[in-house]
Order: sequence, then C-alpha cells, then structure tokens
Amino acid sequence: MPPFSPFDEADCITRAQRGEAAAFAELVARYQERIYRFLLRMTHSQEDARELAQETFLNAYQALPRWRADARWSTWLFRIARNQALDRLRRARHVQFVPLDELLTSQLPASTPTPDAALQARQRITALETALAQLSLEHREILLLRDIEDLSYDDIAQVLGISLGTVKSRIARARAGLLHHMPH
Repeated sequence: MPPFSPFDEADCITRAQRGEAAAFAELVARYQERIYRFLLRMTHSQEDARELAQETFLNAYQALPRWRADARWSTWLFRIARNQALDRLRRARHVQFVPLDELLTSQLPASTPTPDAALQARQRITALETALAQLSLEHREILLLRDIEDLSYDDIAQVLGISLGTVKSRIARARAGLLHHMPH
C-alpha cells in the first residue's frame, strides 16, 4: 500500500473513533502486515503471530475511544503488539525469533549473481542469526524495532516505555553485543 500522509491517518482515526467501521478497517489494512511481521519475529510461530495480530487490532479497537492524538498510531499499535507477544512468550516460557535466514532470503533479489555469492550471503545470515540468538530479549527486541522495523528512537522509546537516553544506550549495547558474538 502506498504511503499516506499523517492527515489522512488522523482523519481515518477520527472517523474510526466516531464508529465508522470502514475507517478502522482501513487502519487495519495499512498496518496489519507490519504488525504481523513483527509478531512473527517475536514468536517464531505463524499461528501465534496471526492470533496475536488479531488480538492487537481487537485491543486497539476497544481502546480507540481512549487513544490520544499526542501518540503516533503506529507506535501505539507496536506497543500493543509487543505487550501481546511478551505475555504469550512469558506464558510459554520461551523466546524465539523467526530465523533471519528465512526473512532475508525472501527479500533477496530473484537472480543471485553466483552460487558462491549466495553461499557467502547465507553464511553471513546464519552467523548474524546465531549472534542474535545469544543476545538478551531486550537487546534482540530493540534491534528488531530499530533495524528491521526502522522505527525512530522516539517511537522505540514510546513502544518500550523507556527514555530516549535508554533507547540510545540499549541500541549501542545491543549492537556491541551483536558484534561481540559475530565470528571474526
């Protein structure tokens, strides 16, 4: 879906708050793929990710009358999705992420230059995935939000409920930890 202006989003939210189902359906359509991908990486389960995405939008719909325009809609949705995923993971007592191998392979160009280049790319992805698995949940999560979802530092602070300074230091520590665990 093409990008939309904040005005369009704000209008859509206002109409949804007034009870227009089509306006809320538009908001869901605009964000469902990003929320699903984030939840898939957090839970490592397509079934859980689909269910949690539905729960995220249901919770957003129910809380819509309380949503304030001083928060970004996308940030609010990611926070709801994150909380849903963490609750599920705590209940299941495990934390897994979709292997980056699968994620990045699906995003590679269709024509890889050579078999050697493809092998080297796969080895780098495997090394990155292994290094990520050795990080704490808070470090993996912040790297996903920043480097995969491309959220701003301010948005990450809102999603995680931490200060901007903490976001910056946590990203720096997470990246340092990632480099430490990468083969040299």
